[in-house]
Amino acid sequence: MSRDHNSSALQQYGGVKGLSDMLRTNLEKGILGDEDDILKRRNAFGSNTYPRKKARSFLRFLWEAWQDLTLIILIIAAAASLALGMKTEGIKEGWYDGGSIAFAVFLVIIVTAISDYRQSLQFQNLNEEKRNIQIEVMRGGRMVKISIFDIVVGDVVPLRIGDQVPADGILISGHSLATDESSMTGESKIVHKDQKAPFLMSGCKVADGVGTMLVTGVGINTEWGLLMASISEDTGEETPLQVRLNGVATFIGIVGLVVAFSVLAVLLARYFTGNTRNSNGTVQFHKGETSISQIVDDIIKIVTIAVTIVVVAVPEGLPLAVTLTLAYSMRKMMADKALASPAYSLKSLLYFCNYIRYKVLLSKNKSIKTFDQVRRLSACETMGSATTICSDKTGTLTLNQMTVVEAYIGRQRLDPPDDSSKLHTRISSLLFTGIAQNTQGNVFEPKDGGAVEISGSPTEKAILSWAVKLGMKFEAMKSESTVLQVFPFNSEKKRGGVALKVQDSEAYIHWKGAAEILLASCTKYMDLNGQLQSIDGEKEFCKEAIDDMAARSLRCVAIAYRPFDVEKIPADTESLDKWVLPEDDLVLIGIVGIKDPCRPGVKDAVKVCIEAGVKVRMVTGDNIQTAKAIALECGILSSDADASESNIIEGKVFRALSEGEREQVAKRITVMGRSSPSDKLLLVQALRKGGDVVAVTGDGTNDAPALHEADIGLAMGIQGTEVAKESSDIIILDDNFASVVKVVRWGRSVYANIQKFIQFQLTVNVAALIINVVAAVSSGDVPLNAVQLLWVNLIMDTLGALALATEPPTDHLMHRTPVGRREPLITNIMWRNLIVQALYQVGVLLVLNFAGRTILGLNDETRERANEVKNTVIFNTFVFCQIFNEFNARKPDEMNVFTGVTKNYLFMGIIGITLVLQVIIIQFLGKFTSTVRLSWELWLVSIAIGLISWPLAVVGKLIPVPETPLAKYFIRPFQRLRTARSA
Repeated sequence: MSRDHNSSALQQYGGVKGLSDMLRTNLEKGILGDEDDILKRRNAFGSNTYPRKKARSFLRFLWEAWQDLTLIILIIAAAASLALGMKTEGIKEGWYDGGSIAFAVFLVIIVTAISDYRQSLQFQNLNEEKRNIQIEVMRGGRMVKISIFDIVVGDVVPLRIGDQVPADGILISGHSLATDESSMTGESKIVHKDQKAPFLMSGCKVADGVGTMLVTGVGINTEWGLLMASISEDTGEETPLQVRLNGVATFIGIVGLVVAFSVLAVLLARYFTGNTRNSNGTVQFHKGETSISQIVDDIIKIVTIAVTIVVVAVPEGLPLAVTLTLAYSMRKMMADKALASPAYSLKSLLYFCNYIRYKVLLSKNKSIKTFDQVRRLSACETMGSATTICSDKTGTLTLNQMTVVEAYIGRQRLDPPDDSSKLHTRISSLLFTGIAQNTQGNVFEPKDGGAVEISGSPTEKAILSWAVKLGMKFEAMKSESTVLQVFPFNSEKKRGGVALKVQDSEAYIHWKGAAEILLASCTKYMDLNGQLQSIDGEKEFCKEAIDDMAARSLRCVAIAYRPFDVEKIPADTESLDKWVLPEDDLVLIGIVGIKDPCRPGVKDAVKVCIEAGVKVRMVTGDNIQTAKAIALECGILSSDADASESNIIEGKVFRALSEGEREQVAKRITVMGRSSPSDKLLLVQALRKGGDVVAVTGDGTNDAPALHEADIGLAMGIQGTEVAKESSDIIILDDNFASVVKVVRWGRSVYANIQKFIQFQLTVNVAALIINVVAAVSSGDVPLNAVQLLWVNLIMDTLGALALATEPPTDHLMHRTPVGRREPLITNIMWRNLIVQALYQVGVLLVLNFAGRTILGLNDETRERANEVKNTVIFNTFVFCQIFNEFNARKPDEMNVFTGVTKNYLFMGIIGITLVLQVIIIQFLGKFTSTVRLSWELWLVSIAIGLISWPLAVVGKLIPVPETPLAKYFIRPFQRLRTARSA
């Protein structure tokens, strides 16, 4: 019935009432909701979950990891070396070279696969968190908040603008209810729901109106469940930072390939001209004498050296570093109450579903494992570049814990505000009727006399709580009148209304909304005696009362009504649905002032932003005076002198400006009051055109365009609608502005960590390439062989990425200005540090290579033994240089590189593991790595040379750097090439 939208079948069951009786559901109070009832329903109709497609197994990641071309070449070289070695030297001795290379390659593959697999699991967990939407249902007469997975058939679910329909169901009642079914039908159009079209589909969004639904199908028994069970969300997303890194990687890779081919050509030329010698000094190749098998074996060793140079030169660790730092940051951001958000808009979700339906294979990017159109990883890095934050007031800068602290009935102030003794029965009746019927909230009074439970939005809860204290009986007031039409609260008009029929001959229209806006529509007011009076002489008094409350940062809400002729109300349902409630000639009942205190710590968070070069702007729908008072309280405005007309503006004034004027004014705006979602969108567009990187907070459905337009959209996790969340990039789980600042901090940390790793890796690349090239060209041999370079590759790629990409953010990051859109990834400071360290390493190691026998006192040793010891010391020293340089890379622009190092247990653990493994390799695995055991004196030589890199780094930081970015001469042409090729 639900799948086919079969209305005639529904009528055969007696409509929604007959269906609810069969499902044992009370349409007003919902199901009983006890454990037995829920268990029976779950057993009978299933749970609201659907089977997930199995994630890729670890074996799949292994398969992908070994498909790297350079690793395949090394595997072939290892196999050939193994076969020839065992043939010439026997199985016992001949397997060392080939076996060592094979083991090193296997280790690189295993570590890469484990890293990718772990990140995949982390993103799956994050995705589960995203799916776990909290919704309200009516159970046992009270409104309870539960997980979407806990919905059962028979549940009564209220629906509001922006909600996701949690399951298949049938409309019980609704007013102007419309849903966006594009995610299911593929057609982007709004479908109106009424008793003629009562069927609601799971996964759709409420686009307009309000209503309640009866759940008839859950989980796999819905169209949405079948669709979700058939798709896999593991697709690729390249973040902007990764695109830039690909430019760096392309540049380094091309240089590495050129160097490798050059070395290959030089080594082959030297070999076949008889200039290459064995370790004992004998010539390797004699024309006409050397056997074919020996020539093949020697050539394989030469090719292996060239390929290993490529392995070291190609920075596989860069994409891994991006993955690690983004995953680490996202996990930590969740702990800091921020969650990378689902970023599929309705349009992209439409495309996504159509791709699935037509079984179009989505291309995958192996570099980074994430979920395209489900997670916007790029937001993590973009947030670090934010130059301005446009923040909501309510719930973000304030606690969203509202209470009525001041009230006026007519022109009389109630003191205290819940003193009902002065209210005439006529006023009480109209006031309570308007509050009880013109709300999406609910009041539950337990039969055992327990505490009253009030649900709804914070504003509605505050007004309902005030009315209950005045003596309102919620259920009684709702039963005394019939709702004819509802105009849900609209952020554009700042009001919400309801048309009621009290008796056959009486009808009233009740309005509730922004005080000064409703006051403008009032022609009368009701005094404490229940008499109607003209408001003309009292409007100034009311305005002064509103301004006074607003100046004390109170939200002012007016409650008004007007009688309406029953005969003028449309008789048929279709006309009634289209009836626009009259908004003029209103009678003012009262005005209330609602206090919403500032969040603790917001002032400090705003101060941190200002110091970090990020301008905070408040964009609120509240009265301009209320907005100004809160802005002063939060530190957004530093003093009354700041609160000038150029800094504070009303939404309607900004809206009326031309596009060019808006761009000029937007730069100066600090507070925008009485703004609509369209005003927020215009502000974002103007700021972005002016060159700002804009972050925007939002919670309503109408905020979706601004969230989507901004560089970073931040949706509220508690008050935010599902539409807002899905249009955003990051969800702030606790709706707190301090958490927004933490996101900025983590965003800067992502960028900084990547830069640290780039500096570290490029230093290793430059040093390793120059040492091997110079040695190969001059002597026909290289001091760092294939197995040794693979070990260095493992240190700098995987372990280095893990150590540097997981550095936590520091306060120092928030004392910098934001990173510009076009600022080079490799800064001049990084070039300086890199060149200083690379020159030092190359100089020392080349000296050891050419004069090592004399320096190390090896002249008395045989040539073969002396070369083995010398090359082992070079390898050991090279590794220690990288270990100590890892500390230098932690703080590229600070003198003290050890600040906070003891708090980073992962970093210290990786350094410790690297040291232990290096000792094992040198002292116990010499046969596999072509090294020999070293004396403690030679160990001290290696450690001492590595240690010198620390004071050298400090001295290097005293060297001034030019202002013109050096990177544009080296990296940017390759970035443009990469971007063009991707496009």
